[in-house]
Amino acid sequence: MVVGQSTARKDQFVTPSIHGQRKHKIFVYLESWQASWRIYLRIIALLRPHWLPSLGTLVCLGLSTGFALIVPWLLAWVIDVGVHSGHFTDLLLAAGAILLASASRGLFAYGQGYLSQAISCLVAYDLRNQVYDHLQRLSFSFHDESETGQLMSRMTVDIEAVRNFIPMGLLRALLAVVTFGAISILLLQLDWRLALVTLLSVPILALLAVQVARRLRPLWLQVQNETGALGTVMQESLSGMRVVKAFAREEFETEKFETKNRELRELNLAAMRLSAWNQPLMVLALNVITVLVVWIGGVVVIGHRLSIGTLVAVTQYILLLGSPIRTLGYVVTWFMRGLSSGTRIFGVLDTEPSIIDAPGALVLPRVQGHVRFEHVSFAYGNGTEVLHDIDIDARPGQVIALLGATGSGKSTLLHLLPRFYDVTSGRVTVDGQDVRKVTQASLRRNVGLVLQDVFLFNATLRDNISYGVANATEEQIVTAAKVARLHDFACSLPDGYDTWVGERGVTLSGGQKQRVAIARTLLLDPGILILDDATSSVDMETEYLIQQALDAVMRGRTTFVVASRLRTIKHADQILILEKGRVVERGTHESLLAYGGLYTRLYDLQLREQEEFEARVLASYPYRDKDEQTSNRKAKSTKQSTDTVDTGEMREVTR
Repeated sequence: MVVGQSTARKDQFVTPSIHGQRKHKIFVYLESWQASWRIYLRIIALLRPHWLPSLGTLVCLGLSTGFALIVPWLLAWVIDVGVHSGHFTDLLLAAGAILLASASRGLFAYGQGYLSQAISCLVAYDLRNQVYDHLQRLSFSFHDESETGQLMSRMTVDIEAVRNFIPMGLLRALLAVVTFGAISILLLQLDWRLALVTLLSVPILALLAVQVARRLRPLWLQVQNETGALGTVMQESLSGMRVVKAFAREEFETEKFETKNRELRELNLAAMRLSAWNQPLMVLALNVITVLVVWIGGVVVIGHRLSIGTLVAVTQYILLLGSPIRTLGYVVTWFMRGLSSGTRIFGVLDTEPSIIDAPGALVLPRVQGHVRFEHVSFAYGNGTEVLHDIDIDARPGQVIALLGATGSGKSTLLHLLPRFYDVTSGRVTVDGQDVRKVTQASLRRNVGLVLQDVFLFNATLRDNISYGVANATEEQIVTAAKVARLHDFACSLPDGYDTWVGERGVTLSGGQKQRVAIARTLLLDPGILILDDATSSVDMETEYLIQQALDAVMRGRTTFVVASRLRTIKHADQILILEKGRVVERGTHESLLAYGGLYTRLYDLQLREQEEFEARVLASYPYRDKDEQTSNRKAKSTKQSTDTVDTGEMREVTR
């Protein structure tokens, strides 16, 4: 009795749990089905701009199917009427009609095939442009977290899968439905008993398609993800080939690629095995139905309740189903590939940029350069704060130098000014305008950046210098190059400014790339400059030449400098010392040395040797006296007029 009561109590708890699990599975399945349906509808919506050729494809599909369905009816007429009557003219007319119908079917099938492929190419073209444009608009935070290989895979492999889904999946599925529906109606008119036997294949084929689709979808999603991962491995290895060869890691990279490639191969084979089983099973089901129809139809014909012509027509109609049924297995495969690829593509398109222009954002005109950081704190995503309560007041034309250990937040702080990221608290203003309330384009036109990691495009020297100003003239480009001390080098090249610099500027030295970046920024003629350790990759003499140019160009511009060279730091109007995301010291070179704090320790450890070495280099520089005299004359004329030679020429040409 006790045991029975205990079992009953257990059943009370177990049964609701089982029911709950079943309901949960049904709910998950319905959600998955709805999500898949939305993806398919979005892919179909891509056809809307191309509605005219899409309509032409449907017309060709309908007419080619219609002409194909006429042939079995003509055969039935030939057998039942033409042969029975024995009139040669009737047979000749029937043969001509069959030839005409077959030719018309072929013509419209060609139109269907061509138009469907053309539409798929147009959709792929639109989708590539749409995804690429969206990637350009996404914020830094998205690109910080995304892998280049995965994005390239979406732009190529996934879009190609969506393109193939239209003719190989969507259109063939539509052809199968139209053909099956039309044949079912015709069979019901010819003989309802044979029609019912034929329709027995519908639930069998549907069950097979659903079962295979449920197993194929996760497989193809894995295939697409692994394709992106393989692209990432390849992109990293090829981009870092110098590092790979420097450390003799060719075998390691080959093995890593082979391992990832093997995983992708196994996933592809698993998907192909599943797809390969689907097609013969569907054909087998149709063949069984055909045998049943012939057997039942033969019995009925023997009983004189059905004509031979009708049986032949029914058999021909069933055989017509063979073509779409044979391709139905591949149709399911393309549906799953289209779904997996569409999910990945729309996942990117549905990502909203975290940095957007505020409603009614103002267009920032040419700025004077008054920049303020007011109690600014910042954290990447949901991580811990990396900047804490930063206050900076940079007056127009001032030079602000940032100094600190690696990871202290110098570059992060400067990335807030052009609004690559938004502050967590506080605000950044330019000429009194909160940077979040002005348009990004107008803000970034006023902020010029020369970053430590220089990126050059695989284009000519001229194209790289004029990248920020599309309509730059030859005079403007040459002037910017002269100011950046790049003109003499450009003239020494075989093709001058039309020399290709290679991928990422591989044919140039670090100092040359840095000067190209400086010329590119100067051509933009911004009111605010950000120099993120811009002279770190050059030798002392080259730095001296660049610094002379920058000294002139920086006049009249508010400049933020992240630097490890004494020459850049000691002449700054403000020096800020950052430690763990906080400003711990601020002042001028002299005042901070007198204070005897962290700056003094950094100076003794890093900068004093630079100062002594620089003094020795300048003492041996043959044009030192002449340069100092020229520099003094320029400084004196600057006090009388802000229109210096270099900046005046630069700004006039830029206008």
